[in-house]
Amino acid sequence: MFFLFIGGTELSKVPGLSAAGANPEVIPFTAPADADVIRFGAPKVVQGLPLDPEGHPSPALITRAAVMEASIPICVVRAGSYIPPTPPYIELGASFGRDPRFGPALPEAKNIFETAQELAHSIEPSLKFAMIAESVPGGTTTALLILRSLGYSGMVSSAGPKNPASLKESVWNEASKRIGIAPGDCRNDPIRGLTELGDPMQAAVGGFVSALPERVEVVLAGGTQMLAVAALLRALGVENLPMVATTKYVTNDNSSDFSKLAQVLGVKTWAAPLDFSGSPYQGLGDYEKGYVKEGVGAGGAVLYAERKGISAAQIVAKTNNLYAEMIKK
Repeated sequence: MFFLFIGGTELSKVPGLSAAGANPEVIPFTAPADADVIRFGAPKVVQGLPLDPEGHPSPALITRAAVMEASIPICVVRAGSYIPPTPPYIELGASFGRDPRFGPALPEAKNIFETAQELAHSIEPSLKFAMIAESVPGGTTTALLILRSLGYSGMVSSAGPKNPASLKESVWNEASKRIGIAPGDCRNDPIRGLTELGDPMQAAVGGFVSALPERVEVVLAGGTQMLAVAALLRALGVENLPMVATTKYVTNDNSSDFSKLAQVLGVKTWAAPLDFSGSPYQGLGDYEKGYVKEGVGAGGAVLYAERKGISAAQIVAKTNNLYAEMIKK
Protein backbone atom coordinates (compact mmCIF):
# COMPACT_ATOMS: atom_id res chain seq x y z
CA MET A 1 0.00 0.00 0.00
CA PHE A 2 1.18 3.51 -0.84
CA PHE A 3 0.24 5.95 1.93
CA LEU A 4 0.35 9.69 1.20
CA PHE A 5 0.27 11.95 4.27
CA ILE A 6 -0.60 15.55 3.37
CA GLY A 7 -0.01 18.46 5.74
CA GLY A 8 0.77 22.12 6.00
CA THR A 9 2.91 24.62 7.88
CA GLU A 10 2.82 28.40 8.03
CA LEU A 11 6.52 28.37 7.18
CA SER A 12 5.48 27.62 3.59
CA LYS A 13 4.23 31.20 3.38
CA VAL A 14 7.54 32.77 4.36
CA PRO A 15 8.90 34.40 1.18
CA GLY A 16 11.81 32.41 -0.23
CA LEU A 17 11.41 29.28 1.91
CA SER A 18 9.06 27.14 -0.18
CA ALA A 19 9.09 26.43 -3.89
CA ALA A 20 5.80 24.53 -3.72
CA GLY A 21 3.47 26.96 -5.39
CA ALA A 22 3.72 29.89 -7.77
CA ASN A 23 2.57 32.31 -5.05
CA PRO A 24 1.62 32.21 -1.34
CA GLU A 25 -2.10 32.32 -2.16
CA VAL A 26 -2.04 28.89 -3.85
CA ILE A 27 0.29 27.13 -1.39
CA PRO A 28 -2.64 25.91 0.80
CA PHE A 29 -3.92 24.03 -2.27
CA THR A 30 -0.61 22.35 -3.09
CA ALA A 31 -0.76 19.25 -0.86
CA PRO A 32 -4.42 18.36 -1.59
CA ALA A 33 -3.80 19.04 -5.30
CA ASP A 34 -0.93 16.54 -5.17
CA ALA A 35 -3.32 13.96 -3.71
CA ASP A 36 -5.77 14.73 -6.51
CA VAL A 37 -3.08 14.23 -9.14
CA ILE A 38 -1.99 10.78 -7.99
CA ARG A 39 -5.60 9.63 -7.71
CA PHE A 40 -7.28 11.33 -10.68
CA GLY A 41 -4.43 12.57 -12.84
CA ALA A 42 -5.30 16.24 -12.35
CA PRO A 43 -6.14 18.60 -9.48
CA LYS A 44 -9.75 19.16 -8.56
CA VAL A 45 -9.30 21.45 -5.56
CA VAL A 46 -7.70 24.07 -7.80
CA GLN A 47 -7.46 24.63 -11.53
CA GLY A 48 -4.22 23.60 -13.20
CA LEU A 49 -1.30 21.33 -12.36
CA PRO A 50 0.66 22.22 -9.17
CA LEU A 51 3.74 24.15 -10.27
CA ASP A 52 6.77 25.73 -8.60
CA PRO A 53 7.47 29.46 -9.11
CA GLU A 54 9.33 28.71 -12.38
CA GLY A 55 6.51 26.58 -13.76
CA HIS A 56 7.92 23.10 -13.16
CA PRO A 57 5.29 20.40 -12.51
CA SER A 58 4.85 18.71 -9.17
CA PRO A 59 6.59 15.34 -8.72
CA ALA A 60 3.07 14.03 -8.08
CA LEU A 61 3.07 13.49 -11.84
CA ILE A 62 5.90 10.95 -11.48
CA THR A 63 4.06 9.23 -8.65
CA ARG A 64 0.89 9.15 -10.77
CA ALA A 65 2.84 7.53 -13.60
CA ALA A 66 4.18 4.84 -11.27
CA VAL A 67 0.75 4.24 -9.74
CA MET A 68 -0.77 3.77 -13.19
CA GLU A 69 2.00 1.62 -14.69
CA ALA A 70 2.29 -0.69 -11.67
CA SER A 71 -1.33 -0.60 -10.41
CA ILE A 72 -0.18 0.61 -6.98
CA PRO A 73 -2.95 0.86 -4.34
CA ILE A 74 -2.98 4.24 -2.59
CA CYS A 75 -4.38 5.64 0.64
CA VAL A 76 -4.45 9.38 1.36
CA VAL A 77 -4.17 10.52 4.98
CA ARG A 78 -5.01 14.13 5.78
CA ALA A 79 -2.60 15.18 8.50
CA GLY A 80 -3.02 18.91 8.89
CA SER A 81 -3.44 20.14 5.32
CA TYR A 82 -5.09 23.55 4.99
CA ILE A 83 -7.96 22.12 2.95
CA PRO A 84 -9.07 18.55 2.29
CA PRO A 85 -8.26 16.71 -0.94
CA THR A 86 -10.94 15.53 -3.35
CA PRO A 87 -10.32 11.75 -3.31
CA PRO A 88 -11.45 9.62 -0.35
CA TYR A 89 -9.07 10.06 2.56
CA ILE A 90 -8.49 9.25 6.22
CA GLU A 91 -8.88 12.28 8.50
CA LEU A 92 -6.57 12.57 11.52
CA GLY A 93 -8.18 15.77 12.76
CA ALA A 94 -4.90 17.69 12.84
CA SER A 95 -4.36 21.41 12.28
CA PHE A 96 -1.62 22.85 10.11
CA GLY A 97 1.67 23.77 11.76
CA ARG A 98 2.29 27.31 13.00
CA ASP A 99 5.37 29.46 12.60
CA PRO A 100 7.75 28.28 15.37
CA ARG A 101 9.50 31.64 15.56
CA PHE A 102 6.48 33.12 17.31
CA GLY A 103 5.04 30.26 19.35
CA PRO A 104 4.68 26.46 19.53
CA ALA A 105 4.37 25.10 16.01
CA LEU A 106 2.26 22.08 16.92
CA PRO A 107 0.56 22.28 20.33
CA GLU A 108 -1.39 19.10 19.52
CA ALA A 109 1.69 17.07 18.51
CA LYS A 110 1.15 14.36 21.14
CA ASN A 111 -2.51 13.91 20.14
CA ILE A 112 -1.63 13.67 16.43
CA PHE A 113 1.08 11.14 17.23
CA GLU A 114 -1.28 8.98 19.29
CA THR A 115 -4.13 9.22 16.77
CA ALA A 116 -1.76 8.03 14.05
CA GLN A 117 -0.74 5.14 16.28
CA GLU A 118 -4.40 4.16 16.56
CA LEU A 119 -4.63 4.25 12.78
CA ALA A 120 -1.67 1.88 12.57
CA HIS A 121 -3.36 -0.48 15.03
CA SER A 122 -6.41 -0.65 12.75
CA ILE A 123 -4.43 -1.60 9.65
CA GLU A 124 -5.68 -4.59 7.69
CA PRO A 125 -3.92 -7.74 9.00
CA SER A 126 -2.99 -8.79 5.47
CA LEU A 127 -0.84 -5.66 4.91
CA LYS A 128 2.79 -6.65 4.40
CA PHE A 129 4.32 -3.57 2.78
CA ALA A 130 3.82 0.15 3.46
CA MET A 131 5.38 2.87 1.32
CA ILE A 132 4.86 6.13 3.21
CA ALA A 133 5.07 9.45 1.36
CA GLU A 134 4.38 13.09 2.18
CA SER A 135 3.36 16.40 0.68
CA VAL A 136 4.07 19.35 2.96
CA PRO A 137 5.04 22.71 1.43
CA GLY A 138 7.76 24.22 3.59
CA GLY A 139 8.56 20.79 5.00
CA THR A 140 12.30 20.88 4.39
CA THR A 141 12.54 23.77 6.84
CA THR A 142 10.61 21.94 9.56
CA ALA A 143 12.86 18.96 8.79
CA LEU A 144 15.90 21.12 9.55
CA LEU A 145 14.35 22.32 12.80
CA ILE A 146 13.60 18.80 14.01
CA LEU A 147 17.03 17.51 13.00
CA ARG A 148 18.73 20.39 14.84
CA SER A 149 16.60 19.88 17.94
CA LEU A 150 17.66 16.22 18.01
CA GLY A 151 21.34 17.07 17.62
CA TYR A 152 21.96 16.42 13.93
CA SER A 153 23.96 18.96 11.95
CA GLY A 154 23.92 19.25 8.18
CA MET A 155 21.71 21.00 5.65
CA VAL A 156 18.42 19.73 4.27
CA SER A 157 17.45 19.76 0.60
CA SER A 158 15.43 22.33 -1.29
CA ALA A 159 12.91 22.07 -4.10
CA GLY A 160 14.80 24.69 -6.09
CA PRO A 161 18.29 24.79 -7.62
CA LYS A 162 19.30 27.43 -5.06
CA ASN A 163 18.87 26.16 -1.52
CA PRO A 164 17.87 29.03 0.83
CA ALA A 165 20.13 27.56 3.52
CA SER A 166 20.83 30.82 5.32
CA LEU A 167 17.12 31.58 5.56
CA LYS A 168 16.42 28.14 7.00
CA GLU A 169 19.23 28.59 9.52
CA SER A 170 17.79 31.95 10.53
CA VAL A 171 14.45 30.28 11.24
CA TRP A 172 16.24 27.80 13.50
CA ASN A 173 18.12 30.60 15.25
CA GLU A 174 14.95 32.60 15.92
CA ALA A 175 12.85 29.61 16.96
CA SER A 176 15.50 28.07 19.22
CA LYS A 177 16.08 31.45 20.87
CA ARG A 178 12.33 31.76 21.58
CA ILE A 179 12.26 28.30 23.14
CA GLY A 180 15.62 28.61 24.87
CA ILE A 181 17.22 25.48 23.45
CA ALA A 182 20.48 24.52 21.79
CA PRO A 183 21.04 21.81 19.16
CA GLY A 184 20.32 18.40 20.66
CA ASP A 185 18.29 19.63 23.63
CA CYS A 186 15.19 17.67 22.51
CA ARG A 187 17.07 14.41 21.97
CA ASN A 188 15.50 12.90 25.07
CA ASP A 189 12.10 14.52 24.49
CA PRO A 190 11.28 14.36 20.76
CA ILE A 191 7.61 15.12 21.38
CA ARG A 192 8.68 18.46 22.80
CA GLY A 193 10.66 19.06 19.62
CA LEU A 194 7.58 18.29 17.54
CA THR A 195 5.41 20.51 19.69
CA GLU A 196 7.71 23.51 19.43
CA LEU A 197 9.18 23.12 15.94
CA GLY A 198 7.52 20.42 13.86
CA ASP A 199 4.79 19.96 11.31
CA PRO A 200 1.76 17.65 11.52
CA MET A 201 3.06 15.21 8.89
CA GLN A 202 6.11 14.48 11.05
CA ALA A 203 3.96 13.74 14.09
CA ALA A 204 1.53 11.62 12.07
CA VAL A 205 4.09 9.55 10.19
CA GLY A 206 6.18 9.15 13.33
CA GLY A 207 3.21 7.81 15.26
CA PHE A 208 1.99 5.64 12.39
CA VAL A 209 5.32 3.96 11.71
CA SER A 210 6.14 3.47 15.39
CA ALA A 211 2.94 1.46 15.89
CA LEU A 212 2.86 -0.64 12.71
CA PRO A 213 3.21 -4.39 13.32
CA GLU A 214 6.72 -5.79 12.88
CA ARG A 215 5.48 -7.98 10.02
CA VAL A 216 4.94 -4.85 7.88
CA GLU A 217 7.92 -3.78 5.79
CA VAL A 218 8.08 0.02 5.85
CA VAL A 219 9.81 2.35 3.42
CA LEU A 220 9.79 6.12 3.87
CA ALA A 221 9.38 7.82 0.50
CA GLY A 222 11.04 11.23 0.42
CA GLY A 223 14.25 13.18 0.91
CA THR A 224 15.55 14.98 3.97
CA GLN A 225 11.99 15.38 5.25
CA MET A 226 11.83 11.64 5.75
CA LEU A 227 15.31 11.61 7.31
CA ALA A 228 13.87 13.97 9.93
CA VAL A 229 11.09 11.43 10.54
CA ALA A 230 13.73 8.71 10.85
CA ALA A 231 15.57 10.87 13.40
CA LEU A 232 12.34 11.19 15.40
CA LEU A 233 11.87 7.42 15.31
CA ARG A 234 15.45 6.94 16.50
CA ALA A 235 14.85 9.34 19.41
CA LEU A 236 11.67 7.44 20.27
CA GLY A 237 13.64 4.22 20.60
CA VAL A 238 12.85 2.55 17.27
CA GLU A 239 15.91 0.40 16.56
CA ASN A 240 15.26 -0.89 13.05
CA LEU A 241 14.73 2.31 11.08
CA PRO A 242 12.92 2.08 7.74
CA MET A 243 14.80 2.58 4.50
CA VAL A 244 14.36 5.98 2.86
CA ALA A 245 13.63 5.91 -0.87
CA THR A 246 14.30 9.13 -2.74
CA THR A 247 15.48 10.27 -6.18
CA LYS A 248 18.93 10.75 -7.65
CA TYR A 249 18.19 14.47 -7.68
CA VAL A 250 18.30 14.51 -3.88
CA THR A 251 21.39 12.34 -3.52
CA ASN A 252 23.20 14.43 -6.17
CA ASP A 253 22.26 17.72 -4.49
CA ASN A 254 25.52 19.28 -3.30
CA SER A 255 23.65 21.93 -1.31
CA SER A 256 22.31 19.36 1.14
CA ASP A 257 23.78 16.64 3.35
CA PHE A 258 21.31 13.85 2.62
CA SER A 259 23.87 11.04 2.39
CA LYS A 260 25.83 12.28 5.41
CA LEU A 261 22.69 12.53 7.54
CA ALA A 262 21.53 9.08 6.45
CA GLN A 263 24.91 7.61 7.37
CA VAL A 264 24.90 9.24 10.80
CA LEU A 265 21.37 7.98 11.42
CA GLY A 266 22.23 4.50 10.16
CA VAL A 267 19.46 4.66 7.56
CA LYS A 268 19.66 2.70 4.33
CA THR A 269 18.70 4.70 1.24
CA TRP A 270 17.69 4.07 -2.35
CA ALA A 271 17.67 6.61 -5.16
CA ALA A 272 15.36 6.32 -8.17
CA PRO A 273 17.42 6.51 -11.41
CA LEU A 274 15.06 8.89 -13.16
CA ASP A 275 16.31 10.65 -16.30
CA PHE A 276 14.35 13.44 -17.93
CA SER A 277 17.27 14.73 -19.99
CA GLY A 278 15.55 13.53 -23.15
CA SER A 279 12.14 14.97 -22.31
CA PRO A 280 10.66 17.27 -24.95
CA TYR A 281 9.23 19.41 -22.15
CA GLN A 282 11.40 21.94 -20.33
CA GLY A 283 9.30 21.64 -17.18
CA LEU A 284 10.41 18.01 -16.83
CA GLY A 285 13.84 18.38 -18.41
CA ASP A 286 14.76 20.94 -15.76
CA TYR A 287 14.56 18.22 -13.12
CA GLU A 288 18.06 17.39 -14.37
CA LYS A 289 19.13 20.95 -13.46
CA GLY A 290 18.13 20.70 -9.82
CA TYR A 291 14.53 21.87 -9.94
CA VAL A 292 11.92 20.14 -7.73
CA LYS A 293 14.06 17.02 -7.02
CA GLU A 294 11.56 15.01 -4.94
CA GLY A 295 8.16 15.05 -3.27
CA VAL A 296 4.83 13.21 -3.08
CA GLY A 297 6.82 9.99 -2.72
CA ALA A 298 8.16 10.12 -6.28
CA GLY A 299 11.30 8.12 -5.57
CA GLY A 300 9.47 5.61 -3.43
CA ALA A 301 6.79 5.18 -6.09
CA VAL A 302 9.51 4.27 -8.60
CA LEU A 303 10.91 1.69 -6.17
CA TYR A 304 7.41 0.28 -5.61
CA ALA A 305 6.91 0.02 -9.37
CA GLU A 306 10.28 -1.63 -9.90
CA ARG A 307 9.31 -4.28 -7.37
CA LYS A 308 6.35 -5.01 -9.63
CA GLY A 309 8.47 -5.25 -12.74
CA ILE A 310 8.14 -1.69 -14.08
CA SER A 311 11.36 0.15 -14.94
CA ALA A 312 12.26 3.75 -14.20
CA ALA A 313 12.48 4.33 -17.96
CA GLN A 314 8.85 3.23 -18.35
CA ILE A 315 7.80 5.65 -15.63
CA VAL A 316 9.73 8.50 -17.28
CA ALA A 317 7.96 7.78 -20.57
CA LYS A 318 4.58 7.66 -18.85
CA THR A 319 5.31 10.93 -17.02
CA ASN A 320 6.08 12.62 -20.33
CA ASN A 321 2.79 11.35 -21.74
CA LEU A 322 0.80 12.52 -18.70
CA TYR A 323 2.42 15.94 -18.89
CA ALA A 324 1.58 16.20 -22.59
CA GLU A 325 -2.05 15.37 -21.84
CA MET A 326 -2.22 18.00 -19.11
CA ILE A 327 -0.75 20.64 -21.35
CA LYS A 328 -3.43 19.95 -23.94
CA LYS A 329 -6.18 20.21 -21.32
